Amino acid sequence: MPSSPDSNTTYERCSEGHTQSCPELNLCNWLVSNTKFRLFILFVTWVSILILFTETVAAGNGMTLSKQSRDTLAIPRWLYLATGGATIGASALLTSFVTDRAFIRYLHNWSLPGPRVNDWWTPLVWVGRGLGILVLGLAIYLGVTGPQLPTASFTILVTSVVVRAGLPMLTYLGGNLWPVLNPWRGIVSLLPTGYRTYPEELARWPAVGGLLLLVWLEVIFPVSTIPTALSIAILGYSAVTIAGAVLVGPDAWFENADPISVLFRFFGAVAPVKRRDGKLTVKLPGSDLTDSDLITDTSDVAFVIALIWELTYSGFITTGTGAATIETLVSLSNIGVGAVQTRAILIYTLLFVSGYVVFFGAYWYAGVLSRRRTGTYITAKRIAFRFAPSLLAIAAGYHLAHYTGLAVSLSPALWMAIVSPLSPPANPLTLSPPGWFEGLSIAYVLVGHLFAIWAAHATAYELFSSRLVAIRSQYPFVVVMIGYTVISLWILSLPGATPPYLP
Repeated sequence: MPSSPDSNTTYERCSEGHTQSCPELNLCNWLVSNTKFRLFILFVTWVSILILFTETVAAGNGMTLSKQSRDTLAIPRWLYLATGGATIGASALLTSFVTDRAFIRYLHNWSLPGPRVNDWWTPLVWVGRGLGILVLGLAIYLGVTGPQLPTASFTILVTSVVVRAGLPMLTYLGGNLWPVLNPWRGIVSLLPTGYRTYPEELARWPAVGGLLLLVWLEVIFPVSTIPTALSIAILGYSAVTIAGAVLVGPDAWFENADPISVLFRFFGAVAPVKRRDGKLTVKLPGSDLTDSDLITDTSDVAFVIALIWELTYSGFITTGTGAATIETLVSLSNIGVGAVQTRAILIYTLLFVSGYVVFFGAYWYAGVLSRRRTGTYITAKRIAFRFAPSLLAIAAGYHLAHYTGLAVSLSPALWMAIVSPLSPPANPLTLSPPGWFEGLSIAYVLVGHLFAIWAAHATAYELFSSRLVAIRSQYPFVVVMIGYTVISLWILSLPGATPPYLP
């Protein structure tokens, strides 16, 4: 039976120093009185482990998540994966020694006020949305009439390098600018809206379905290589978005149903730069990941898990192991019915859906286990809601690992397409990232997980009154994070390949 709040006092007698008979009283008093020193030691340990791990992997020819060929590891893969998982486990253990609630609260509430933006925010919004509408129109038009070479296409370069890679990076590093640039919101603002009320019971499930559908389309159809196909997809997305925003109103649609807007809003929670009360403020990265109002529904949890899974899935299918898995499953499904490509699409879809279900189920079960371990009166759903924002740091790390090399490689071609969108050069310039980018990809993954560990730790101390209960509540989520880490590092260690059977 779940315990009442008073029953948790049996866990906190020692940590709070309520009794002189506790054999661990001196240790607990030391933990409370030396928080800043312990936090410094924790930071130094994190950095040392991260540098040692990434240098070891870089020396062993570590890999990236791109589709380019990758060397195999010179160090044993089991040691590489075990070290990565141990890094996250060790960081969770070290974080548990930071027990001063006031200091944790101080870190997450600290802010540096910046300039006021009220005077120029409205003009900035109109200029930004006007620019967004112009880029949207050019992307649709040039995708059909422009060159069909991917590295010379304005449509593909803007979509992949700017919208898919650059803007999310800018969002979780410098704040959410998508409301300023959103072209569809700019179009809808000129139209009559609000013919229906958005059903509250839908929550953000339309955004979850929309995100998964966009990823599936990107994998199955050649929208990332054929500009005409991408233009058609953008035109279809525009029609649905504008129709939905006109029907239920732009605020309700872009807050709940539009996957791109929800993605940028969640990524913006990781950023150190915020706009509040008409001012720009600077906080510590990930400070808002303990906000109880960030995740308020199961659909929010599902969306965050989708952010992690879609990057994991797209990384896996572009490896040699992923390609071999697809080929094996397609050959096993050969029962004389359906073409090879049709069976391949079915296999890709089943792997995508089943993997997402596993990722979501693992996290949700961690919430159930957390409640069982703590015996708290707080429901498992509420625990899952509160710890879910910490996963956004993991998603940001995955995104950096996945797209930094792509953004650097195609940045010259993007500049040429922007300068001359109607007649880009036939042989655009692309860059080959230096070898140390391989270590960066691994570092991004680990740093994202370290931020997630800290956010989960701070959340636990906000959620539970007992220090020991707060520490115990984190264990199931740490195990899930270790699992995510090992899977992502395993994908990074695999040689690259082109996904088979796809057009």
